[in-house]
Amino acid sequence: MILFPAIDLKGGQCVRLKLGDMAQATVYNADPAAQAKAFEDQGFEWLHVVDLDGAFAGESRNGSAVEAILKATKNPVQLGGGIRTLAHVEAWLDKGLARVILGTVAVRDPGLVKEACKRFPGRIAVGIDARGGKVAVEGWAEASSLGAVELAQKFEGAGVAAIIYTDIDRDGVLAGINWEATIALAGAVSIPVIASGGLASLADIRRMREPDARKLEGAISGRALYDGRIDPAEALEILRAAA
Repeated sequence: MILFPAIDLKGGQCVRLKLGDMAQATVYNADPAAQAKAFEDQGFEWLHVVDLDGAFAGESRNGSAVEAILKATKNPVQLGGGIRTLAHVEAWLDKGLARVILGTVAVRDPGLVKEACKRFPGRIAVGIDARGGKVAVEGWAEASSLGAVELAQKFEGAGVAAIIYTDIDRDGVLAGINWEATIALAGAVSIPVIASGGLASLADIRRMREPDARKLEGAISGRALYDGRIDPAEALEILRAAA
């Protein structure tokens, strides 16, 4: 079970949004590379990065910050936000990313995701961001008619390394992860699922140890780590004890 610390990039800075609203961004660190190194030093073994500007623009906008992060940490890094073409996927993987996360393009062009999985085995994740159970795209600015489970099942057998499932209504507000929906999604597909959105306290970390949550690959934490609501050493010890 992996706890993924999150770095969300806006204007080259490390921020957290509230409910996916770019107007409600709190800056936590002006140096994302230093933040990446700090997470490594705290004992985390993965890093989750999102180019927020890129997600809205449809193309990478915080490339220099991501490259600085890759140089600063030895941990594997997964990146999402604005990656919409096979050329973008290949370029980022060549720069040293462990995994690329495809979100909007997974809705718009599922065939591209499947082709990426063939070309880059084990290195393509799908980001499914849902509001009220329906998938949102373009940096959460647009709603689609697709259900989260329906979208996930399109990629069964395609070689997707992981699905990152975010409940937008809980993201950045410390309301606790939507365990019911996340675990239901994990039960509907064979692809590993990572929980995202709302992780609030050590109670959520302990919930990850429950038998029904063991099918998850892990969970992403952002604001709760930055605000000090979760002590990294204690959280990682809880998960190690459950291994």
